[in-house]
Amino acid sequence: MKLALFDCDGTLVDSAALIHEVMTRTFVHFGYDRPDVSLTKSIIGLTLDIAITRMQGKPHVDDEAIAMTEHYRAIYSGVRDESGMDVPLFNGIKPLIDELARNDDVLIGAVTGKSRRGLVHILETHGLAPHFIVTRTADDCPSKPHPAMVVECCDETGMNPTDAIVIGDAVYDMQMAKAAGAKAVGVSWGYASVDDLMAAGADGIVYHPSDVLSYFSEVKHA
Repeated sequence: MKLALFDCDGTLVDSAALIHEVMTRTFVHFGYDRPDVSLTKSIIGLTLDIAITRMQGKPHVDDEAIAMTEHYRAIYSGVRDESGMDVPLFNGIKPLIDELARNDDVLIGAVTGKSRRGLVHILETHGLAPHFIVTRTADDCPSKPHPAMVVECCDETGMNPTDAIVIGDAVYDMQMAKAAGAKAVGVSWGYASVDDLMAAGADGIVYHPSDVLSYFSEVKHA
């Protein structure tokens, strides 16, 4: 048995435009300049309070960061529903998940810095929810790169971390996987560079979702 643990933002879906827009409105609301999109992309994957704190260059979460986090959450759904704020799956993700789900030797889960509500919305919107049997979010565990998300998913499914494969686009995903004792697979289509993913401990890089299948020995390409 293998456990495939997917990051969400930047791995399953291209959500950078939405996240940046909500983050921009949050920063402006609190009197700050608009953040550069590269800065926003650099924190995608972290839990929200820590992400905002890092964007501000602060050493730790303070009361303002908490207030900004609450504001971000309060406006997120409204911004998401605006025209042009769709969050699409990356090309090839749906066939990949469908193929993995057809294999009895692979379990599928998600480990994400999103809220549980946000993850559920993504999975249900794109018809992926039935395939994900275990999930951990920012509502459940410490922020990546802490290994808790991976460890708890393994505990819930009765899997050993050595049989888990974390697939993600962020350095935090790679670091989390290695800290948990799992395999780390970086994706090239997300928000971090291949060099950064390798430096963070990636065991390999995939350049198309179908390439993920090679990490599951019992799964064959369609």
